[in-house]
Amino acid sequence: MKREFASLSAQEALHVAIFIEERNAEIYTQFSELFAEFKDPESLGIAQLFWEMANEERHHGTMLQERYFERYGTQHCIVTEDSIRDLIEVPRLDNGELFAIVRSNTTPSPRYKALEVALTAEEAAQRFYSRLIPQTNDEALRKIYHELADFEDGHSRVLRQKIAKAKREAGTEEA
Repeated sequence: MKREFASLSAQEALHVAIFIEERNAEIYTQFSELFAEFKDPESLGIAQLFWEMANEERHHGTMLQERYFERYGTQHCIVTEDSIRDLIEVPRLDNGELFAIVRSNTTPSPRYKALEVALTAEEAAQRFYSRLIPQTNDEALRKIYHELADFEDGHSRVLRQKIAKAKREAGTEEA
């Protein structure tokens, strides 16, 4: 049975946050490897951005795991993202989108679909952490959630700038 987000304990929320950071780090690593294969300067720039985001997500996950072990030791937590009624966005490209990216060597905009997918996920993660802040009574955890919300907001800003630049260069957005 799916639970409301507000019903999560601090331990459960922290457990889900760790999962989100680790999952996104793996996905951004895969995106980075995909774009590195194109070897053109634009794709390599996108690959580098995803590589940096993956490293940051790994760092966030490690930080959260350390906090989990400080508070809960090896106490097991069975709640997963699937246990929660509220949607936490997963950065995902389907096969059709991957095909469009691979086939488009002349237009930048299909390649930026991955950035749009990442933007949606980063905005969802920022909302997730922002919603954890008033829910937790632990000041140290609240501070971490504030920091993570700020990190995700920073990722969103960078992604919005990259997308806007691509649209300007492609002539699909007014300057």
